[in-house]
Amino acid sequence: MSSQIPANYTRIILNERPKKGPITETTFKTEELSTEELKQSMGAGDVLVRVDYVSLDPAMRGWLNDARSYVEPVKVGAIMRAGGIGTVLAVGKDVQKVKVGDSVNAMLGWTEFAVLPEKSVAVLKVPSGAVPLDFLGVLGMTGITAYYGLLEIGQLKAGETLVVSGAAGATGSVACQMGKLLGAKVIAIAGADDKCKWLEEDLGVDKALNYKSPTFKKDFQSAVGYLDVYFDNVGGEILDLCLTRLNKNARIALCGAISAYNSPSPHGLQNYLTLIAQSASIRGFIITDYAPHYDEARAKLGEWLGQGKLKRKFHIQQGIKDAPKHLNELYEGKNTGKMVVKVSPQAEDARL
Repeated sequence: MSSQIPANYTRIILNERPKKGPITETTFKTEELSTEELKQSMGAGDVLVRVDYVSLDPAMRGWLNDARSYVEPVKVGAIMRAGGIGTVLAVGKDVQKVKVGDSVNAMLGWTEFAVLPEKSVAVLKVPSGAVPLDFLGVLGMTGITAYYGLLEIGQLKAGETLVVSGAAGATGSVACQMGKLLGAKVIAIAGADDKCKWLEEDLGVDKALNYKSPTFKKDFQSAVGYLDVYFDNVGGEILDLCLTRLNKNARIALCGAISAYNSPSPHGLQNYLTLIAQSASIRGFIITDYAPHYDEARAKLGEWLGQGKLKRKFHIQQGIKDAPKHLNELYEGKNTGKMVVKVSPQAEDARL
């Protein structure tokens, strides 16, 4: 075990709460600490985990705000919260279901090593056709969010028209593919021509539109006509536009609003009266509400993955020290697919 653990390790803590707008150089603080002291902190029911990869997610910006939300805000001085996968290096004497060498999924945080209670980690059961990294993507919160967002909130049916914003991101790209698998016409919205090309040629959407195009609104009306389900990842002006193109009884699933997370003055909705005129619904959701049903979603998503019906792309960054910079890049739309940080040089590379 000693060969796997250096004398010191790096972690990133919340230094101060950011004001409105992007995080800055003073938002976080990097610390170098003794791994020996970390090991000594282990209790009888704890496990020591080498952090291999951590997830970067749009919701993380909201976790920094001292405001009422679905989870407690990250405390100043605490390790920045992040889901991740890692390798178990040591276990306490009372640990029963986790063993050294297991690959696990947990809320590991922005750190190179972590000590956690056994009950806080889940041993990965990787299905055929998948890799451990998929538990931060298709088989993780992003894929499960798309699954229940479309089936439970959107109630998508074959033959309907589905519009997905943020379509080249982690959740949006799964939602697009699920839409096609469920027999819908899928219109994808992204922010770059290369992303639109990927969505059409690799993921098979019916039409991908670049919202930065000068003819976007005209192209949108032509491609969509009127929509039945809108899976919203961005909010703002695009949500307002979609409100003008609702079919009778349309459903809008509010998954995220990445256009607003760093905005000092988010765009307010103007066209919401169409919800009344078209007997339509708009509903926000938090994926943890579906926690008792995660296994059901993972089973189906894993089946599609193994059959080659779901494709995925990872945008892999290197090293925990640059995680704050890469988090800002997520809000700037610099990723295609799921953005993760490879933390440990010893972590196995994803073979997709």
